[in-house]
Amino acid sequence: MVTSGLLRHLRECGVSVAAAKAGPDFIDPTYHAVASGKPCLNLDVWAMRSATLAGLVAELGAAGDLILCEGVMGLFDGAGAEGEAGSTAELARLTGWPIVLIVDAHGQGASAAALLRGFATHQPTVPLAGVIFNRVAGARHRAILEGAVSRHLPDLVCIGALPSDPALILPSRHLGLVPAGEAEDAERVIDRAGALIGANLDLDRLLGLARSSTFDAPPTRGIPPLGRRIAVARDDAFRFAYPGLIEGWRRAGAEFGFFSPLANEPPDTTADAVYLPGGYPELWAGKLAAADAFAAGLRRAAAEQKPVYGECGGYMVLGEYLIDAEGCRQRMAGLLPLATSFADRRLHLGYRCVTLLSNGPLGGAGACFRGHEFHHATVVQDGGADRLMTATGAAGTDLGACGLRQGSVFGSFIHLVDQA
Repeated sequence: MVTSGLLRHLRECGVSVAAAKAGPDFIDPTYHAVASGKPCLNLDVWAMRSATLAGLVAELGAAGDLILCEGVMGLFDGAGAEGEAGSTAELARLTGWPIVLIVDAHGQGASAAALLRGFATHQPTVPLAGVIFNRVAGARHRAILEGAVSRHLPDLVCIGALPSDPALILPSRHLGLVPAGEAEDAERVIDRAGALIGANLDLDRLLGLARSSTFDAPPTRGIPPLGRRIAVARDDAFRFAYPGLIEGWRRAGAEFGFFSPLANEPPDTTADAVYLPGGYPELWAGKLAAADAFAAGLRRAAAEQKPVYGECGGYMVLGEYLIDAEGCRQRMAGLLPLATSFADRRLHLGYRCVTLLSNGPLGGAGACFRGHEFHHATVVQDGGADRLMTATGAAGTDLGACGLRQGSVFGSFIHLVDQA
């Protein structure tokens, strides 16, 4: 909410600001896009090659005079055997962008300076420049915090302190916050956060910290487009498509036609490929089961040997059935011998490196990609078709074969981010 509030307030002050999000997050960027009025791009140091990152940074620079990027988890939290790969700190080192820490000051006073000193000295190459204190009890609490920083960390800029505000609470569900497009109060909460930031932060000091990116690399090709004209599912059940992926396909010459399965819309018959991104099919399983025109359109595309690709929630919809949270078995498209359950929930979370097992629209056998998996569904059955790829975790753990391919229909639970 601090990031969204800053984006909204800066925009209202006439600053041309572009939004970014570190790491594999589909939900926070929906709030940043609403706040800034522009798409929010994901920057993923673990899953993206340097040239891909450099291209996205250049896009952000062209979209605004200022780039505001929300980090991921704690400053040094990442993945892999060391636990720091892909962290916000690594992104800051690559780009040269200064870090402003958001510190929850609830229940602590001058000890916050010791906390900040630890962050400042843990990796001296990380450009730590400023701090914003959050959940501050009042003027005296703020004075204690800022005084401790000025005495012990004089080079660290205090941008200000934000009070606790219960009106900034947002609804959430099993994958995190409810996306901005579904949250009725999103605009009101973002406006309130922007007003709170305007009244309590020194934006001139914040803007004074900004630095141009030092990151540069030659452009490269991302994930190849599925076709020349791609029908993309887009509604409350299919929200999780990376803007960078769609724009990368567009730059490669692809055209798009968006359709809503929840409105029982089939993919455009003129499209030569269909993409079902992730989302929340488990929350809309009954409505999707009744969407006969949508299912018929998918089956027609498959019968015509057009690539039909599903990721995570989209993969579940390509299966035979989905068991919803109430235990009801809901019929899906039936294009893959797959059945999944949301009644029996188990968390699957982490970065993945995958290798294709056969030739297909994404590339030849042996082509490697990096991506991310995050869902609570369990597999009830997934036999009777070829496996799509093999996978390893961020630390190199062998996860075996995954995904399915049958004819021109294929998919997996993994959201692909970039070629490896």
